[in-house]
Amino acid sequence: MSSSGPTLAQTEVADIVITIIAIVVTSFRLYVRVRQGRLWIDDAWATLGMIFDFTLLVALCLYLQDFEKYPQGTRIALYYIVAQCFYIVVWSSRLSILFTIVRLTVPGTFFRRFLITIAIIFGIVWALLFSQLWWICENVAGWKTQPRPQCNLGRNVAITQIITDVLGDSVLIFAPFYLIYGVRLSRGQKVRVLSVFSASAITTVVSLIHAYYIFSGGGIRVIMTAIIEASTSLIVANLSVVVAFIFHLNAEDDAPSSPTPIITFGSLPSRKRVRDPLAMTFTDAGTTAVVLEDLSESHPHSLKTSDTDETTLNNREGKQTRELC
Repeated sequence: MSSSGPTLAQTEVADIVITIIAIVVTSFRLYVRVRQGRLWIDDAWATLGMIFDFTLLVALCLYLQDFEKYPQGTRIALYYIVAQCFYIVVWSSRLSILFTIVRLTVPGTFFRRFLITIAIIFGIVWALLFSQLWWICENVAGWKTQPRPQCNLGRNVAITQIITDVLGDSVLIFAPFYLIYGVRLSRGQKVRVLSVFSASAITTVVSLIHAYYIFSGGGIRVIMTAIIEASTSLIVANLSVVVAFIFHLNAEDDAPSSPTPIITFGSLPSRKRVRDPLAMTFTDAGTTAVVLEDLSESHPHSLKTSDTDETTLNNREGKQTRELC
């Protein structure tokens, strides 16, 4: 086929491969959280994204491959399912990342209320995008009579997606900087922590490419980039838990011989740890651990701290500590 765009077969293969990866990663995340007994709202949003990513896979395969078997009304319905499932996966993934940050904050603090407000705004933006698609497609003539119906979303949808994607991902990238700023960690540790959340920039790049093809009327390329953006968003939403698991395993393997500080996100509790619903854990092999919890008692700071005997924040005997500002 010409080099002007991917073939239907290539699009379908890309859909299957990247969706399976996203589903496997999300399933692994849920397995880890269930095993830890620390399921929360962020996991619920990730689960919703996984369900509709699978729905997107099925609907898109039918839309691309077997559309001639169905009446025209069914073909139009399949297009709408594909388009709306895309929004569901992308924005539920963003909400999952946002609530992963929320669970690290102390209830009642200004920063936590600010993040909750952002979550509400995300929901409103999602509803507006959902409605905009119906509004534009129902007022565009001709596309419903095509053999494979595809609405020409046009310039307005492209601009809206660029603005909402950039602003939404910017919040997800920079909010953790405020949260981690006051923690006394080495520069390398902070880079490792923030790089996980900064992976949202990957989604931004893909979303910009997707918006460009919408703007230029890219046809099948719009579908291809939508697939990649949806599943990439879901994969990024699960990175914190996956990285946590990997680094925790490395910590256990290297603890006797390596004094290098190791940072884990939501890692599996150690054998000596008391039952505690943790969201993120900073561990220093052979020394102390600074724990960011899901639940805590009232605390004057935005960042949660643990009061377990494995976490030492104010050591009166002068031993080495890490303080949460």
